[in-house]
Amino acid sequence: MALITEQDIRKLISDGLLKEKGEFHMGKDTILTPSARAYLLEKNITLTGRDSHGFNHSNQGKLTDSEDKTENNKRDPLEVSVGFDTVFGVHLEEKPEHMTHLRGNLLVFKDHKRIILRGAIDYLESEIILAQIVSERIKKPKLTKELEEVIRFIRKLLQYEITGEAVGDFMLAGLNEKDLREQSYHPSQYFGMKHFLPTYQHGEMTAYLNKLRTLARKTEIVAFKAFKAEDGTVTREDIIRAFNRLSSFFWIMMFKYLTGKYDE
Repeated sequence: MALITEQDIRKLISDGLLKEKGEFHMGKDTILTPSARAYLLEKNITLTGRDSHGFNHSNQGKLTDSEDKTENNKRDPLEVSVGFDTVFGVHLEEKPEHMTHLRGNLLVFKDHKRIILRGAIDYLESEIILAQIVSERIKKPKLTKELEEVIRFIRKLLQYEITGEAVGDFMLAGLNEKDLREQSYHPSQYFGMKHFLPTYQHGEMTAYLNKLRTLARKTEIVAFKAFKAEDGTVTREDIIRAFNRLSSFFWIMMFKYLTGKYDE
């Protein structure tokens, strides 16, 4: 469901995607805020289509469910596959440079919160690869292998974000979610080493792992913002939780490295 605000309408007009005295087509799952509706009226923009409450804003009146299905069946199947749709209900023949794919041929602005999340995941992966270069240089293949497992994991999370598939249960280096929380909370019990504040004295590899830990925490916050609605409700808690557990795993990796668990 897309919530369209007055700011969204103003941006569409300023970007040339919506013309004054033109038409704004409401998608089936689109809701306009009162201020957005008022602004459309102010700009003499005609509201057409159906909103998520089933109201038809064109001159044809309200359609029954059976009539709506009949109308959908009459459409040329090629018609819906040509061009691009947007969450604002505007259909485009070409993809503007300042927009990108949310899923399929559905476009959003590049500052969309879920696109920002995908960029954060991409950045996290790039930093993991740099950490692998360091682990290979210092001859820690076990560490390199675990970092590769993390890369596969976050690529899966990206896939789940795009497809809407649930994350489900997962393991990292043989640890389930409960194990990750337990070992990260009680390192002295599992590694004989208390919680510590990282410093340069812990060395280059520990510094890289600590950076990955903080990036995972940052990505978790980006995911939270991406899936938090204006009314405060949150969806995709599975993805948010996964990044929380990932930051715990990087913390565990720091303890493993400092206690020699990655030595051959």
